[in-house]
Amino acid sequence: MTRLLETVTTHRRQLHQIPELSLEEYKTTAYIRTTLDSLAIPYFTPMATATVVYFEGTSTAKETVGFRADIDALPIEEETGVSFKSQHPGVMHACGHDGHASILLTFAEWCKEQQDKGLLEKNMLLIFQPSEESNAGADALIQAFPFEDYQISGIYGLHLGPDVPEHTLATRHGFLMASATEYRITVRGLSAHVAQKEKGFSALGAVVHIATQLSQVQQYFLNGLHQNILHIGHLQAGEAINTVASDGHIHGTIRTYFPDDLKHIQEKMETIVASADALHHTVTSLDFAKGYPAVYNDKALIETVKTSVDHAGLNLELLDVPYLFGEDFSFYQSVAKTNFAFLGVRNEEKGYIHGLHTSLFNFDEAILLNGVKYFQSIAHTLGVIK
Repeated sequence: MTRLLETVTTHRRQLHQIPELSLEEYKTTAYIRTTLDSLAIPYFTPMATATVVYFEGTSTAKETVGFRADIDALPIEEETGVSFKSQHPGVMHACGHDGHASILLTFAEWCKEQQDKGLLEKNMLLIFQPSEESNAGADALIQAFPFEDYQISGIYGLHLGPDVPEHTLATRHGFLMASATEYRITVRGLSAHVAQKEKGFSALGAVVHIATQLSQVQQYFLNGLHQNILHIGHLQAGEAINTVASDGHIHGTIRTYFPDDLKHIQEKMETIVASADALHHTVTSLDFAKGYPAVYNDKALIETVKTSVDHAGLNLELLDVPYLFGEDFSFYQSVAKTNFAFLGVRNEEKGYIHGLHTSLFNFDEAILLNGVKYFQSIAHTLGVIK
């Protein structure tokens, strides 16, 4: 395991220095493919920044097991102070995708060794996916690659978890993470001098009306037993202190678990926007970005996860309630049964306490080896390796 630890650490430090935003992961992809080339591992390139490895087993059975890692970064200025910090100003691996890719690259090397020894019984797909943070890279990859041709019995994914202790894997069957849908509201009014405010159409008035009514949707129109978030993250209106506002903007996100709740929220938002225009004589547009479905872990895979966690020497935490984070791993549910889990990286003594999407997020690279062990254990548990 010493060699694998050195390998995964090297990968992480190289990738950490070249973070790239969604669908711009060209250096990252080049590093992944150059590494695979050096190991004589063939791969598919269904997208410019997507790489899929297929290992064919010796069995006549067509069953395939999948493993996925995302590779993109965030528009955050790094403040960790590590010697291998980001070399791209304003961009950082603040969500641990450098760790995810490093785990899968190291696992790929191990899989190749097993294949060369004639020990690879079943087929495997290793998926290096771009653009998780935005633009639904998983969905784009599913459209670009024929997953349906591989009879996939399950796809497994990991995410580093700063709220989960080291040496622990946290998951659950059923909903693990919420759907995530961004929205943008743009209000167009008519400016007028405050001394003649009745001649204007106030975008500010419309924005206030909309914001107030959005806050009531969960209270009055949704099942009280369902957890939903209709969040306003940005609100702006007006140009000068002595004029009627002619422009206004509201940006935010919706988090739900049930598709019917999302549909109902969107319908109520359209009604609210229309009521603001009727009241203030404004013209308002409401746009929804294509959202990520909720992450749902198939119950059929949970016993495999339990056994694999135990064989990897890790602790298992079965979560009582799901997270409200969003993840495009959910799109793989359309092509296979799936399980997603959080690999614990929290260590308060070492100072690894900072959350995802923060400028100080960091972790002990030795913990990445737990991810490799977990994937290896899944391969053994499912009989992928003789």
